[in-house]
This record gives sequence, structure tokens and C-alpha cells, in this order.
Amino acid sequence: MWGRLQRTEHVLRVPARSMHRFAVLAKQTAASPGCKRPGSCRNGRRDVALRCIASLVEGKQHQQRFTQRTRPRREGLLRWNSAAEASAVKINEKTSREKILTLESMNPQVKAVEYAVRGPIVLKAGEIEKELRKGIKKPFTEVIKANIGDAHAMGQQPITFLRQVVALCTYPNLLDSPSFPEDSKKRARRILQGCGGNSLGSYSASQGVNCIREDVAAYIERRDGGVPADPDNIYLTTGASDGIATVLKILVSGGGKSRTGVMIPIPQYPLYSAAISELDAIQVNYYLDEQNCWALDVNELRRSLNEAKAYCNPKVLCIINPGNPTGQVQSRKCIEDVIHFAWEEQLFLLADEVYQDNIYSEECQFHSFKKVLYEMGPEYYSNVELASFHSTSKGYMGECGYRGGYMEVINLHPDIKGQLVKLLSVRLCPPVSGQAAMDIVVNPPVPGEESYAQFIKEKESVLNNLAQKAKLTEDMFNKVPGIQCNPLQGAMYAFPRIFIPSKAIETAKAHEMAPDLFYCMKLLEETGICVVPGSGFGQREGSYHFRMTILPPVEKLKIVLEKVKDFHIQFLEEYA
Repeated sequence: MWGRLQRTEHVLRVPARSMHRFAVLAKQTAASPGCKRPGSCRNGRRDVALRCIASLVEGKQHQQRFTQRTRPRREGLLRWNSAAEASAVKINEKTSREKILTLESMNPQVKAVEYAVRGPIVLKAGEIEKELRKGIKKPFTEVIKANIGDAHAMGQQPITFLRQVVALCTYPNLLDSPSFPEDSKKRARRILQGCGGNSLGSYSASQGVNCIREDVAAYIERRDGGVPADPDNIYLTTGASDGIATVLKILVSGGGKSRTGVMIPIPQYPLYSAAISELDAIQVNYYLDEQNCWALDVNELRRSLNEAKAYCNPKVLCIINPGNPTGQVQSRKCIEDVIHFAWEEQLFLLADEVYQDNIYSEECQFHSFKKVLYEMGPEYYSNVELASFHSTSKGYMGECGYRGGYMEVINLHPDIKGQLVKLLSVRLCPPVSGQAAMDIVVNPPVPGEESYAQFIKEKESVLNNLAQKAKLTEDMFNKVPGIQCNPLQGAMYAFPRIFIPSKAIETAKAHEMAPDLFYCMKLLEETGICVVPGSGFGQREGSYHFRMTILPPVEKLKIVLEKVKDFHIQFLEEYA
């Protein structure tokens, strides 16, 4: 074989370097084990080697012929290459066409949406955090985000029982663990039995897991002193926001002066103005009475309604109780007046009651719209259409990330009820883990159960702590010249009024900023404290505010309030 290979090399004039490579290949091939036919493998591998050598030589000869043919045309080839490159540039120009979706072509209703709680001030806070991580020196070492009611992000510890039940639902193998109390296992088994395949990972019915809706109805009956609640009127939602947006979506109709008007309080939670903009509905403002602890005045409702009738069809009235951002708690008399007004003017009532557990003032008590409506008699209870909302995100739970919530809708026309279920079906179902968390909010441990003592201790600790911080915030703000803060009766925010000198207002205008946004931006840049300007919630012309959460731990909250005080005094001196 080697003799033949050598002769082949001589005849075909294979370069020695290439021959060496194929000789190595031939040796490796001949040495390969596993052949069952002696002699045949040797001959076969020799043929393979010869074919490889022939292929190499043929390629070499082809390259030489090509070089001889193309040498005279090299100049033309260069010209061809230049033309091809120019053509490619033109093709690239064609492929980089204008975008279909631009600010000019996008849905104008979406572009009109604003959400101050996560607006420009928060984006700036994110930029400053990045700079701090890079080692850029600032007058502070951290950004304190007091802009949003995210309890756990501010250090509040989860309620043990709630997390135990959700953990058991998420990983049922833990049901055999002695580390979990029996009452938590009992609730987890009940929830899992209501889920397809006994799994939290399955879709639920669009209205929510049936047994959880039953638990919500039972909770409402207990809360309202026996006022009946039908599980069929309960809809589990992705937080309260999902329910509010869904009901508004089904309410909005008409065009021109017949377009639906939605009455919202000013100051308001920006979810409402954002949803109204997205739906291209008409926002109808009614002002809360700041001089009377942000009370709701029915005369103001009537003024707002009558003015709005000139340009829209007001048919929805939104109430936030306890108030966000204002922290007031409506009296029973006020709620009765609002219900009578809605009945008289044929308005659909939306009652945002997500802070119903957050009551701090001893003179205040939470009254649900559902209960007051029922107690006003059948003329009201059988006719006024009411949707009320609750959530896992606030209260003593602070479980924002689970996105659990529910709404109860009463006196809905049967045909509209079918349309509402259809609309909810489009999004399949709310997160089932959030539904499980909502179940524990409405079905917590009761006296006699193993987890009751710890649950009550944790719940009262959170609420007492919030009450202490509400009083601390109110007192400290009211000691600062140029800041005035109403009593924080409920919820988890302060909305103090701030005095801004005319020189600062002119400077803000020069920067094309609202005066309170200018104030809050300087506060952020000089202290690292992130709050939300009142203009993001709405306020009377010529008044300025900011919203700040009271959620930071007491010692950190004291530092925050001291920094705000020092900043404000310096701000007044700078722009006096």
C-alpha cells in the first residue's frame, strides 16, 4: 500500500506537506479497531485515502486554472465589488424603513395616560441609585423611596400564617411537614381541592376559585354585621386595580356630549385618571375639602355634576375611603349622603375600600358602602348599583406582589353580568397564588385555632406601628414653617400642603416644570428622598402638596422627616 501511495504521489505530484497529512490519516484509518472482515477494511481505507488525495489535487489544479482565468479580469472584478457594495448600501437603506409604531401613530389614549406614582421623579431616583452604585459622591448614601405604598419593600415583615398557607399551596409536599400548623394545612387543602388537578398552577374559573369566593362572601357578611353577600356577586381580581379598570371599561360608552363622565375626587389616586384617559372617557373632578380634613361635601358633588352635564354624560361616581393620598376616613353620615346623591342622580357607585383595615384615629371607624346602603332600606339597597373593591396589597398584609384582590358588584343587570364575566374571561383568570393570598385575608385564624395568637400579635403590631407613624408624621410636619398637614386618620400616606415662594415658582416655569415637581426634584437631588408631587394627584389651583408614605421603620421615618424639615427651611431661604 505504501509503495502505491508513493507512486501515486510521484504521478500526481502531490505536495509533500499534504501527503504527510494524508499518510497520518491513512495510518490512523488502518489502525482503527472493530472490523469484522479481515483485509476489507484495509483496502477500503486505502481507497478512502486515495480519493482524499485525488480531491486535494483536483482542488489545487482548479485553483490554478481559476487564477489564470481571472488574473486579466482583476480590475473588472474590483469594479464589480464596488458596484455590489453600493447596491448593498441601497438595500440596507430600504430595509431600515420608518417604524410603523411611533409617538405620532400610537394610540393617543395610551399616550395621554399619566401615572405620577411611578413618573419622572421615580425615574430620576433610579438614575441617582445607579450613580451611587458607581461611586459617584452625593450628599446622601441611599435613595429612600417614599413614593409608593409598598410595605415589604420598606421592611415590614410578612404575616406568618398567610405565607405558610401560600407555601403549602405552592408546594403540597410540605403538607406532611411537622413544621406547619394544622390550621394552615387545613386551609391549604381546601384551596387546593378547589383548583384543577389540586394544583395552584392550573387556571381557575374566570371569576376565581369558587371556594375562595365563598370565603370572601362569608368575610363580607361578618364585616358588615350579617348583611348578606352572594358568592356569585364576587369576582376575584389581579389586585383591586384590575377590578376598577374592568368595571370602568364596561361602563364607558357614547360619543360627544353623551360620552361617559366619571366623577373622581381631587386629590385622587392616579389609577383613575389613567384608566379614564386610556378609555377616552371624560374625567369629572370634584374637590375634597382640605380645610375640613379632606371631607367629602355633597354640595361639591352637585356642583361638579351639574357643570359636567354641559359636555358629557356623568354616570359613574368614584369614592376612595379611607382616602388615598389624603388619608381621611368618611363618616357614616357622609356615606349616607353620597348614596342618596347617587340614587337621586342615577349614578353607578365605585367604592375603593382597599385601606379598610388602616384606621388610626380613635374618633374614626370604617363603614362599608355595602353595609350603609343595606341599612338605608330596600328602596336604596335594591336599586343603587355598587362595585366595591379590596386587596391583599394594603391593610396589615402589605402583600403587593401577589396581586390579589376582589370586587363585589351588586344590583347589576343580568345581561350586563354576563358581559362582565365575558370580559373577565379574556384574561383567563387572576393569578391563583394571589387568590390564595386573598383567601387568607378574608379567612384568617380564629379563636381556638393553633395560629390565632401569633396572627393577632403580628396584625396588631403592624397596625399599631402604622398608627404611631401616622401621628409622628402629622406632628413633625406641622412644626415646620410653610408645611401644613391634616390628621392622618387612615390609609398609609401623608399629603401635606407646602408653601412655595413666587421666586421658586418662576424658576420652575423656566424649567418647564410644575412648582411642586420642581420642589420634589430638588428634595430628591439634595436629600435622596423620593416623594410624589401633588400635581400628580390633582389639587386646587394655586395650592401645592406632595404625597409621602409613612411605611419606613420608625427610626428611618424620623430621619426622613428631619431631612424634609431641613430641606424645606433651606428652600424657603434660597427662594425668599
